[in-house]
Amino acid sequence: MSPLDRMKGLQLRTKFVIPISLLLILCVTLITGYLIKQQADGYRRELETSGETMIHIIALNAESGVLFESKYELDQLLATSIGFDAVTYAAIYNNEGKLLSEVGDWDESTLRIKKAMETADFGQTKELDYYIENEEGEEFFELNYPVVHRKEKISRENLGISAGLNNFTTSEYITEDIGTVRLVLSLHSVNLAINEAQNTAILLTLLLLIIMIVVLNMVVRFITKPVNLLVDITDQVSRGDLTQRVAIDQQDEIGHLANTFNKMIESLQQSRNEIEEYNHTLEEKIIERSIALEDAQSQLIQSEKMSAIGQLAAGVAHELNNPLGGILGYAQFALEKMNRSVEENGPDKEMVKYIRYLIDIETQARRCKNIVQNLLRFSRASHTTEMEPTDVNIVIQDTCTFIEHQLHMNQITLKLDLVENLPLLQANASQLQQVFTNLIINAMHASPPNSQILITSQFSPEVGEFAGAVELQFIDQGCGIPDELKNKIFEPFFTTKEVGKGTGLGLSVSYGIIKEHGGEVRIESTVGEGTTFIIIFPVQKAIAETDKTTKRLSTP
Repeated sequence: MSPLDRMKGLQLRTKFVIPISLLLILCVTLITGYLIKQQADGYRRELETSGETMIHIIALNAESGVLFESKYELDQLLATSIGFDAVTYAAIYNNEGKLLSEVGDWDESTLRIKKAMETADFGQTKELDYYIENEEGEEFFELNYPVVHRKEKISRENLGISAGLNNFTTSEYITEDIGTVRLVLSLHSVNLAINEAQNTAILLTLLLLIIMIVVLNMVVRFITKPVNLLVDITDQVSRGDLTQRVAIDQQDEIGHLANTFNKMIESLQQSRNEIEEYNHTLEEKIIERSIALEDAQSQLIQSEKMSAIGQLAAGVAHELNNPLGGILGYAQFALEKMNRSVEENGPDKEMVKYIRYLIDIETQARRCKNIVQNLLRFSRASHTTEMEPTDVNIVIQDTCTFIEHQLHMNQITLKLDLVENLPLLQANASQLQQVFTNLIINAMHASPPNSQILITSQFSPEVGEFAGAVELQFIDQGCGIPDELKNKIFEPFFTTKEVGKGTGLGLSVSYGIIKEHGGEVRIESTVGEGTTFIIIFPVQKAIAETDKTTKRLSTP
């Protein structure tokens, strides 16, 4: 998320305070840093000037001492300079590099040059000066200046003048370097002064920034207070309270906005009163239309149920029920005879094999009979919705029993993930079976071969007055539903199937049944990945409490 997007989510006062405060901090920091740097440079320039003046004076006074290599005279000259706090070391060399005199302690091996600089001109000679640093991080300023000997140049024409030379007879001089003065100044006191100035400047800057931000916050709060009042009134109006009015007595743009907002609230209140009057007259018409829609819904439920039976069973339920009963009866009779024969005559390999065959016949015949009975129960017409305590897990299992053959023919695997001991729902099992059948068939038609349909059930526990809910999910791996069709699939006669493969009533009827049971249905679908139908049935409080009471009474 970009900083601009983050700013959009902040309050109005924060949007004012933060940018202006940052701008103030930046400006004051830049100005303070510049002033601190200028002050530090001024301290250093002052030290450089003092050192250059001092070394120039020493060089002028050291001429005779260097010429005659008088150590006593030079020691006396340097002793006067070491009395200054900044002077750490001073030395005088002749032009051959021989040390003539020195004062102070100085270790050349631990130094490194930080910066070289050229000093100002004194006469016609320039020397390099250095900022140096020792191992402990202490800074020094080293100056070097030549000791110059100046002598007059007498021409041959003036050699015979007995009256002596004067300014009118000669004015030429010869200068030569006869030695060097070296002066090392410590920057310790200068750095202390610079640090003290920096700390003072930083403290003053922080104090100034705090005062400016506090004043800015107070000013912005005064400006945004009417806006916050408008926001609070707007929230109350959005919740339906049209009795609120904005009490802002200002002559600026905010005051004009408040007056306009009050007029808008009055207009909304008038419009709502008119709508409420219209609603009273529409109630009777809505009741009539609701009764008509309920009748039509009942007819659609029964029609779709018979259509599903025609696709699944093809009218063979009644014809298969009696033969299956006979097969099951004869298998049980033969199995009983063979078991008795084994008990009387002892075990026989052939007899044991036949007994196993008869057990398989009985098992498969009983399974076929259960399928037929489920089909018959499903096809039983009911003009009134009879509600009774129902276990949705059993309804799902019964539905899967007589539809799994179609899934097998389409090479689709059905998987159940059902939570045990779900609370009973007050529902019509036949209608729920119709809903589940429609959803499974639709998932089968939308799924490619070798895919899977997953059915899950779970219970959301009760909270307070809410008795909990049973949530069912029908998940396929089919083609999915585009977003623009999600709001249309529950409309009557809307279908995406080919002509002759669907009436467009299955989901519409299922939606009506779910609503009649007090449930909700949601769709989550991604094109190319699959669709999930989520059905939520609330658990009635009475059933939940009865079920708990029964469990408590039955628990030893």
